[in-house]
Amino acid sequence: MQEQKGKYEGLQNDELGIKIRSNDNPYLSVDTQKKLLQPRKLSSYFIVLIESGSITYNVDLQDFTLTDGHLLFAMPNQIFTPPAKTDNLKYFKLLFDENTLALLPQQFPFLVNPLNAQTIVLDSPAKERVIKVFGILNQILHLDKYETDTEIILAYLNSLLSELNSAYFKNKEPLNILNTNLSKFIEFKLVVETYLTEQPSINVIAEKLALSTNSLYRIVKECSGTSPKDYFINRLMAEAQRKLRYSNTSIKELAYELGFNDPDYFSKLFKKSTGKSASEFLPKQDLSGK
Repeated sequence: MQEQKGKYEGLQNDELGIKIRSNDNPYLSVDTQKKLLQPRKLSSYFIVLIESGSITYNVDLQDFTLTDGHLLFAMPNQIFTPPAKTDNLKYFKLLFDENTLALLPQQFPFLVNPLNAQTIVLDSPAKERVIKVFGILNQILHLDKYETDTEIILAYLNSLLSELNSAYFKNKEPLNILNTNLSKFIEFKLVVETYLTEQPSINVIAEKLALSTNSLYRIVKECSGTSPKDYFINRLMAEAQRKLRYSNTSIKELAYELGFNDPDYFSKLFKKSTGKSASEFLPKQDLSGK
């Protein structure tokens, strides 16, 4: 614990990469609201809990409709499009960065989304506990006039993430089996992210993880429902969709950027994987002259 305290000794609350929003603490200015409604790449972890009401978020071009007791989490580098303000909505939103996460005494596997489910439905007891912790964080970070010890903020964040990690894996495979393979799947995902544009073969990835290709296939299939090759291609195509829609990159430039030597092959693979041509994801141009 002494070593842990040393990590944040002397750290001020305003230096901690954590923010909270709620009905008591919404985004204020109209200009800020407009900017926040634009699609953007997340630089922090984002969590929103709906206490009551209903709203739809968009993450990586996928809609997530949330209602009472539903929670959505998103990771850094995902493309995030917030919804417009909704009436009669009670919610808590939390943002925290990698540096804040590193100050916590444990890791939270759900934050790498190994089961490919970015929403969590809380049962009534868990919902009550989570709302209480959100409320305390909201009080500490927003309402309190006096600065609270960083250690206390991190303790409540750790408690919140522990609840969510437990809810994420609830009713899934037995934890002893899941944890054994989960750590390797997390390593696999990190290798995919690190070497995405180099497009290593599955054999090379298996070697990096000290696994046989058969073991890698079994673990990835178990945790994601797809093969390592298909997982890699899907991740590559998701990155292609992000860049096509939210940047000014041409299809040819993007193909080379993602490690393809043949733009035509990239276009064919994109169409096969997504069901749409790459050009359909390019930003729509305003031809009205207005």
